[in-house]
Amino acid sequence: MELTHLLPANFALLLFLYALFHISWRSSGAHRTKKRLPPEAGRALPVIGHLHKLSTTEPTHISLAKMADAYGPIFTIRLGMSRALIVSSWEIARECFTTNDRIFASRSKTLASKLLAYNYAALGVSSYGPYWRHVRKITTLKLLTSHRLEQLQHIRVSEVQSSIKKLHELCGDSINKGSSGKVLVEMKTWFGDLTLNTIFKMVVGKRFSTHFEGSDAAQCREALRDFLELFGVFVPSDSFPFLSWLDVGGYKKAMKRTAKVLDEMLTKWVEEHREKKKNLGEGGVNTMEHDFMDGMLSTINHAGELAGFDVDTVTKATCLTVLLGGGDSTLITMTWALSLLLNNEEALKKAQLELDEKVGRSRQVKESDVNNLPYLHAIVKETLRLYPVLPLLFPHESVEDCTVSGYYIPAKTRLIVNVQKLQLDPNVWENPSEFRPERFLTNHTKFDMRGQNVQLMPFGSGRRMCPGISFALQLIHFALASLLHEFEIGRPSEELLTMEEGFGLTLPRKTPLEVVLHPRLPSEVWE
Repeated sequence: MELTHLLPANFALLLFLYALFHISWRSSGAHRTKKRLPPEAGRALPVIGHLHKLSTTEPTHISLAKMADAYGPIFTIRLGMSRALIVSSWEIARECFTTNDRIFASRSKTLASKLLAYNYAALGVSSYGPYWRHVRKITTLKLLTSHRLEQLQHIRVSEVQSSIKKLHELCGDSINKGSSGKVLVEMKTWFGDLTLNTIFKMVVGKRFSTHFEGSDAAQCREALRDFLELFGVFVPSDSFPFLSWLDVGGYKKAMKRTAKVLDEMLTKWVEEHREKKKNLGEGGVNTMEHDFMDGMLSTINHAGELAGFDVDTVTKATCLTVLLGGGDSTLITMTWALSLLLNNEEALKKAQLELDEKVGRSRQVKESDVNNLPYLHAIVKETLRLYPVLPLLFPHESVEDCTVSGYYIPAKTRLIVNVQKLQLDPNVWENPSEFRPERFLTNHTKFDMRGQNVQLMPFGSGRRMCPGISFALQLIHFALASLLHEFEIGRPSEELLTMEEGFGLTLPRKTPLEVVLHPRLPSEVWE
């Protein structure tokens, strides 16, 4: 959603076409209403509306947060010919996701949703209705229920332990070379490999690191990264539909190229899964050994076509959604959590003291230990409060007219909830910008992150809330617990780490995360 500068010739064409539309629109009287509308942000320009106020030098959620300071917790902006309702208050967000939840349960049709998400077949972008409900139900049953996640526990445990072992080996190599055993590690890459290996194994039955090598691995990583980046850019034709025949900015070409790479990968996996089932025959694989793609193909084959989509399309679209959503959210959260701990050494010491008291130093952390680590849970909650993976919830769209906070909201209005701004409300959180995990052990002990307490809603709320909360939190808690338990972790220098946020749909750190690691457990424990 970042503003992209248009070439002068394209802008002139845009202005001319918009003027023709605007004259027709005004003459029809469609712009007149006597109903009470939300305040509109000031300084809108002809044609582009408020697009010029979405800075190219700072993330969009920060620009919208500054506008909220000026215009209040609910206001509208014009993005070309589209209108968006910006909400940054938890009380108003609660009204949107309770009273008006069904009305705001749909999605806008964008170029990215069409070209990258299989013509709106992907769960995250599909319109609210029977198709969405059916696919969400299948996804939950085949991957995200507590029972299914328990069956897949061995994958999480194996991948975390394997990744931790690699860090120990790096430290061992340092000792063998006559050094202190301390090593400098770039943790964004480490967290990325861990999450990709785990989610790929669960979804398609193969580890990312094992299946992809060399240029193939680089191409796949690039395509996955480009997918998320392209969903976060401003595409002119989304705000000016009459420009759909042009490819201003070259985004259509880039999206088609990325979609082709990902589709070839997914198509190959679908064929491999069908061949595996054919060779094994019905009942040849134990249910626990089925991956998510097995479950999707089996279930949808019995259901036939869904909303005009064939079995392969639904399977590929849904698997891609899970791969991207599950991988990116866990990677980003663990990166921010470790960054915050390194800049708040007292909290880091408390977390490691808790692990020593509850686990000890004579064995490795087990996933069953996680429930006995309240301070670690508080760290993750505080991280997601300050740095939610989606600082702006994926835009909703109203399917009919409604009323929000006493204002008339017409159908087809985009709803953008600024979660990061909402979760910094000083009326809810004391010193809201400070990293204080202890707040979840005192004043806010009952706050969860499953949409019931909208003061803290990093995974959204209502019908379109992220269904993968349990999976994400299980991996985040276990991986962080293992890392903090087995290593002394420090900054490369005395200077605090930069906490600058990157651009895009999600909220990555702008810079790499380099840390100094040194084992804190006896070698016989982890060998």
